[in-house]
Amino acid sequence: MWSNISAVPFLLTGFPGLEIFHPWISISFFVIYVSILLSNGTLLFLIREDHTLREPMYYFLAILAATDLGVTLTTMPTVLGVLWLNHREISHGAYYFQAYLIHSFSIVESGVLLIMAYDRLIAICNPLRYTSILTNTKVMKIGLGVLMRGFIFIVPIIITLSQFPYCKSHVLSYAFCLHQDVIKLACADITFNRLYPIALVSLTGFLDSILILISYILILKTIMGIASGKEKAKALNTCVSHISCVLVFYVTVTGLTLTHQFGKYVSHVVHIIMSCIYFLFPPFVNPIIYSIKNKQIQNGINHLLSFHRN
Repeated sequence: MWSNISAVPFLLTGFPGLEIFHPWISISFFVIYVSILLSNGTLLFLIREDHTLREPMYYFLAILAATDLGVTLTTMPTVLGVLWLNHREISHGAYYFQAYLIHSFSIVESGVLLIMAYDRLIAICNPLRYTSILTNTKVMKIGLGVLMRGFIFIVPIIITLSQFPYCKSHVLSYAFCLHQDVIKLACADITFNRLYPIALVSLTGFLDSILILISYILILKTIMGIASGKEKAKALNTCVSHISCVLVFYVTVTGLTLTHQFGKYVSHVVHIIMSCIYFLFPPFVNPIIYSIKNKQIQNGINHLLSFHRN
């Protein structure tokens, strides 16, 4: 009996009660998605083509842009499918795969923000050894380690998720796939899938945020020891872009967490909006932040635009 019920596809959900507005909502989503693809794609193109951007900081920024693209390309098909075509059915295999990618990219993004903090720490606290410490080989190893951490640590909960029978309603809460959403529908002992994510968040997101905070305490300590006010401002300015991206990421994570924990009496639409902000806002804002605050990227964009005009 359970095997037959488990074979029934899951049903994704758009914005309940606002179905009449789905076409208009989809336009906003589509514009945001296109903006994310263009802005992050442009960053990757510039870092690849512009030889003045061949520094560890920009390599890490490229990983961040690629991660943001990954999140967007992963969520976009099902969200627009629900909003445009009311295509709500999704097979179990497709659901597990999308959930795997979404959660993996989230862990990767947290890790990338951590290694970018490490980059700023070395650049400000030990500038004379910056290039010797962060060699291309070491940058590649760090980047690979962050990717492996994200994509390996999620495997256990996805494997167990795929083995559960689902004998309850197959209607899900969002237009994309999340572990915490589908696990509520399982008819089995889900203790592991409740405890493992808590441990995982503690060992990744929480630990990353603590290490980022410690990095900036050390950075500020070094900056305060600089005699020249102009040099202090210059050193701080190199960190503004990264600090902004860190705040964007962790504020949205905190907002989503608080909504889930204390939003029992809040409209389900609010939960959906917060989830969409979590997946869309950082990829949308990150390239804008770096384009505004980083003169080398500004010069690259201006050069690219002037080249196309000519």
